[in-house]
Amino acid sequence: MSKDLGQLTALNRDYVASVQNCDVKRFDEILAPEFYCTNPDKTLVDRAGFLRQTAQPIAIRNLREHDVRIRIMGDFAIIHGATSYTTADGQQATGRYTDCWARQNGKWLAVSAHVSR
Repeated sequence: MSKDLGQLTALNRDYVASVQNCDVKRFDEILAPEFYCTNPDKTLVDRAGFLRQTAQPIAIRNLREHDVRIRIMGDFAIIHGATSYTTADGQQATGRYTDCWARQNGKWLAVSAHVSR
């Protein structure tokens, strides 16, 4: 496994865990200043909006990623993945996400996210 692939695999796991744990501090470390996210409700939020949103408790539990595909193109990477989770009322559900990462000053940072459920 290449160094970049290993770093991005770990960052992807970290990203998903940070969603589940409402970990604003971790997102503050891994989001690029120009980060944007398209939410499942089709709203678009910038970095500050995403951090505010992340601080709010979420109703889903047991969020896990699987079927992850990482494509690295120099200093740019796209991560596609599927999720499974438990809804607030105990139902099993699934979703998909696509995250874009850019290497800036030697460090991978998330620049874009798109989440669907």
